[in-house]
Amino acid sequence: MQQTMRWFGPNDNINLIDIKQAGATGIVNALHQIPVGNVWKIADIKERQEIIRNYGLEWTVVESLPVHEEIKRASGNYLQYIENYKISLRNLAECGIKIITYNFMPILDWVRTNHNFINEDGSKALLYNQDAFTYFDVFLLKRPDAENDYSEVQKQHALNFGNNLSEEEKALLFKNVLLGLPGSKINFTAEQILSLLDNYAEIDNQKLRENLIYFLSEVVPVAAESGAKLAIHPDDPPFSVLGLPRIVSTEADLKAIFSAVPSTANGLCYCTGSLSADPKNNLEKIIDDYEDRIHFLHLRNTIRESETIFRESEHLNGDVKMEKIVEKILGVMNKRKVSLPMRPDHGFLHEVDEAKETYPGYSLTGRLKGLAELRGLEMGIVYKLSL
Repeated sequence: MQQTMRWFGPNDNINLIDIKQAGATGIVNALHQIPVGNVWKIADIKERQEIIRNYGLEWTVVESLPVHEEIKRASGNYLQYIENYKISLRNLAECGIKIITYNFMPILDWVRTNHNFINEDGSKALLYNQDAFTYFDVFLLKRPDAENDYSEVQKQHALNFGNNLSEEEKALLFKNVLLGLPGSKINFTAEQILSLLDNYAEIDNQKLRENLIYFLSEVVPVAAESGAKLAIHPDDPPFSVLGLPRIVSTEADLKAIFSAVPSTANGLCYCTGSLSADPKNNLEKIIDDYEDRIHFLHLRNTIRESETIFRESEHLNGDVKMEKIVEKILGVMNKRKVSLPMRPDHGFLHEVDEAKETYPGYSLTGRLKGLAELRGLEMGIVYKLSL
């Protein structure tokens, strides 16, 4: 596997030299400074490539080339935004960057209720608690009609949870849920999120899926002609939040997307963390079913503490049997004669990094530890298979 690490650009407090010394050879990056929907120009792409190459690294994967909300809703200037997307795809391919990750999650990129769950060793992890989220949705945000999305038992559990929070803890919960987009340290406000939610009032799963398939029918041929591969990231978490539709959460969702647009340029970012948050997803079967569509790997692990709580765990210790996943991936790479890019998705916050402000899940030491463990696992499996 190609060892990569995500870098958020020149404003990232993690330096490229740190990533190089961690053992990564590839960089996963995006031009966060360009407004969503605008064209990524060749000059801007090459400028970023040059910065990365100056450290002996290569920009190998785009994460993400974001999809404008008007494309997701098929409203407003969505046709122009699709045309802009095509131009950006061609420009990236011309610069030699051929793997482009994106997601089709409305509004929020991913959601956790606690960014600093304390592990036994004192390191900190990301956690999702449904009771906390329900309390946020119904009693803090007070989303219109939110109470109709939950049972009376769920609302009572949420209220019990919230009654034990201080005002400071309530404010922190609010901040955690409304984390801004990757590369940004600006959170959504209540007014902003409620206004954005209004735009999705008439869009259900079926409509959102139709909009995704239309988008793919337009951009996948461009990617294929350019020799590029699109890799959709699964929903995180893989179920509805804030009443929003979710269409990349289950095995059935993947089948619908890939059946509708059969080109292998219409591919998957295989994220073990997102997919494993729904225990009904069979991660090994997904590899078997879509081995020719997996273009990028996010390897992280989760532990489901109960039906309502999951948290991120050590990369090799959790509900995901990582040794089985990596062995299957190695078989796929051997069959396809490719080396897939992999990054150790997220990582614990260790005390050594506490003083350095970083995007949640993206401190250096935790990801370095994950990268080292995954590299060691891969080497061990390769050796075992050679005997």
